[in-house]
Amino acid sequence: MTENDRQTEEKIFESATEVFVAKGMDGARMQDIADLAGINKALLHYYYRTKDHLFNAVFEKIAEQMFRKFSPVFDANLSLEEKIRFFFSEHISFLQKNPRLPGFLINEVNRNPERIKKFLRNIEIEKLWQTLLSQHQEEMKKYNITNETIPQLMSSIAALSVFPFAARAILEALFERMGIDFKEYSEQRKEYAADFVIRAISK
Repeated sequence: MTENDRQTEEKIFESATEVFVAKGMDGARMQDIADLAGINKALLHYYYRTKDHLFNAVFEKIAEQMFRKFSPVFDANLSLEEKIRFFFSEHISFLQKNPRLPGFLINEVNRNPERIKKFLRNIEIEKLWQTLLSQHQEEMKKYNITNETIPQLMSSIAALSVFPFAARAILEALFERMGIDFKEYSEQRKEYAADFVIRAISK
């Protein structure tokens, strides 16, 4: 691949990501992507034969970036509490920069659940859980966290972070009437959500 080819492919990928996130798979058109990338549709089809092929590449890249960004959660040098605080700080910062992603991912997972199942087959979920257990065996006992309750804890943590952005339009309408700024609220949530979880598991 020449440097020009690489730059063109990157431009297509960036444009496709923007269009897909804004409009979803069903609402996006290849012509929209070609126009945003500043190329003709024939060239777009040369690099990515179909919209589905391009969408799969975008979806998998977004999911991969999200998982990679939070890999420090499995750093053995961080305590369980530090990992909880790290997750909320980094995840909410990520969503502040990409506020449309939760709605996009939820819609597309519901539209085609096999896509996310296929992606998750490449991730050793049980190994990740075992890593957390081995790193925090004493803390797990202290907080009464078991193999059975870890999925509940992890999904609760994710929901506390994702929900405000997935339901942003509703919350902004409510907050406006209460004189609350959503950006300020989301910044405060980094600490509030972490404190909430730590207090919950400490009881």
